[in-house]
Amino acid sequence: ARGQILPLGRGRIVREGGPVAILSLGTRLADSLKAADELAARGLPATVADARFAKPLDTALVEQLARHHAVLVTVEEGSVGGFGAAVMQHLAWRGLLDGGVKLRPMVLPDRFIDHDTQPKQIAEAGLSARHIAAAALDALGIAAAKPKAATLR
Repeated sequence: ARGQILPLGRGRIVREGGPVAILSLGTRLADSLKAADELAARGLPATVADARFAKPLDTALVEQLARHHAVLVTVEEGSVGGFGAAVMQHLAWRGLLDGGVKLRPMVLPDRFIDHDTQPKQIAEAGLSARHIAAAALDALGIAAAKPKAATLR
């Protein structure tokens, strides 16, 4: 059996919800879905989207998420200035950050992370499901039991 052809430069909505949208790139999709489960348990169902591509950026998907949600969290296992920055730049060009959506880019910190298991490194980097959910809650002004926060330095 043949699989589906993956349309180049097109992301997909994996789960519908709101007021929070989580836009994941790469390996963080599973934790993004877990974060959405944590938010749903608090009565805040979240949309989860899989960007699939950093370039070309699916600008239609990014704009849809920004227009229909109060908070947009981008999650990537990349550095500052990567996918989240491209999303932010596009939204700024389109005027969608002018009093609209609250954007929270989540990236790897710009510092050395010791060797360990992948889940421990992800937690140390601040990219676990708990960190993603906490970022969304913080943007909404809702107190959360915050996990140890990663710093960029």
